[in-house]
Order: sequence, then structure tokens, then C-alpha cells
Amino acid sequence: MTMPAGGPGSVFSQIAHSATASFSEYLARTAPELLPGARGAVSGGVQVPAGAVPHATTIVAMTFAGGVLMAGDRRATMGNVIASRHIEKVFPADQYSVLGIAGTAGIALDVTRLFQVELEHYEKIEGTLLSLEGKANRLGAMIQGNLGLAMQGLAVVPLFAGYDTDRREGRLFSYDITGGRYEEQEHHSVGSGSVFARGSLKKLWKPNLDEAAVVRVAVEALYDAADDDSATGGPDAVRQVWPVVYTVNAAGARRIPEAELAATSEAVIASRTIAGREA
Repeated sequence: MTMPAGGPGSVFSQIAHSATASFSEYLARTAPELLPGARGAVSGGVQVPAGAVPHATTIVAMTFAGGVLMAGDRRATMGNVIASRHIEKVFPADQYSVLGIAGTAGIALDVTRLFQVELEHYEKIEGTLLSLEGKANRLGAMIQGNLGLAMQGLAVVPLFAGYDTDRREGRLFSYDITGGRYEEQEHHSVGSGSVFARGSLKKLWKPNLDEAAVVRVAVEALYDAADDDSATGGPDAVRQVWPVVYTVNAAGARRIPEAELAATSEAVIASRTIAGREA
């Protein structure tokens, strides 16, 4: 999160004297203007036009044998215009969790950065990792703090997933714009292409898939979403742009290398091309 010159030094220098393990609560008391939901508010409650700011779409997540996967396409849109073909929408929150963003891209990125600092701050103050349940609750509170902007058309809708070190399994959490938190089973998707991605997941996902198989399912789901939703970008073999994919298991979060994604994406494209010709 970008801090303004002059004051942030004092913000961070005073953290050691904070009585709370929550960095966002500390900011709310000492520098509330730095919170994502408090900045850039539209005066008068005016609704922001859909094409006025970049929006991020589509995120998919699913469990697999020993962990959880999250993947996002690379397209951001402003109305009917492609704002970016290279945006990243999936990020590691900490060693054992990942966060995917859909909605207003700029605010979602600010929420992501604040959430990463929140978890790091908690670990430093408490000397231990926050539980996965606790992380999911903290994220919900941050989304709730953005409700004012969400009601003006600047909504942030994340998807959160991680490896629960106590239960030794991968878990998924979705949210609404009010910060409501819902645990999902098996797989889930958010964003403009989520309806099409979810239909693909229902057909392709199976319990206890290995990592290679679940990566293939994620790419297939994003391919299907891009096929029917103009705001979702599918694997782009011409520009060599592939989805961002993370897996999380007992060993921690791992970003799938570009070379692996290229091979998987090209195999999916080839299979769909052959199927189309045969049809």
C-alpha cells in the first residue's frame, strides 16, 4: 500500500507501541485515510459508471489431494474496452493462503496489500500464524470497510483459499460486498465469467485430483469462461499470456511456473481445436 510522504514513517514507527495485533485496526485509529475504503470516495453518493475504472474478472478455486488451487485470467476491462491483458489477480496472502480479486481492480489491489501486511503484522506481534479461519474473518472485515464505495459501484469481491494446518486440508471462502463470508465446498468461482467457469468445474472437477490434473481443470474452466464472457481472457498462445495459478499445500504456497502453464494451456487449446474440427 502506498503511504504519503511525511507521515508514514511515524505510522510504522509507532506500530511497536500498538496494543492490537491487527494492522488495519491500528490504521483505523491513527491514519484512517490510508484505508482502501476511506480513499477516493465519490461525493454525493453518485453511482460510478461501469466503464469508468478497470474491473478484474474471473477467479476459480478448487480443492485437490493435499491442498487447494486458485487461478485467475489476465484481463481487466473498462466497459467494452480491454484495459489490460496482463493484470494479475491471484496473490499469496502468506505462506499458507492465497487471495484472488474480482471487482474494482485498484481498490482490490489495495485491499490485497493491506491484507498481506495485516497477516505479517499479526505474525510479528503474536509470534505465530493466524489460523485460516481467523484470516478469512479478517478479510471479511476489510471488505465490510469498503461497503460505502461498493454501494457507489466500486465493489471488491475476493476469493480466499488456503491450507488449514490444523485440519490438514485445503479450504475455500467466498464473500459478498457487505463482507459476508461463506465457506465453499470442492470448488468455486467469482467474477463476470464465474457462471461459465462454474459449469465447467462441475463437469471436470473430481475428488483427490493430483496437482497436474487440477491445474488442467483450472485452465479448462478459464478457457470456457473466456469463450462466453468477453471480460474474461483465455490462454493467449499468440502473446504468450497464461493464467496466474497458485497451489497451496502442507509445504506452502507455490506459483505454477510459466513453462508448465504454457504446456498445459497449449494442450487445452489443441484439444479444443481438434474437437471443433471433428464436430
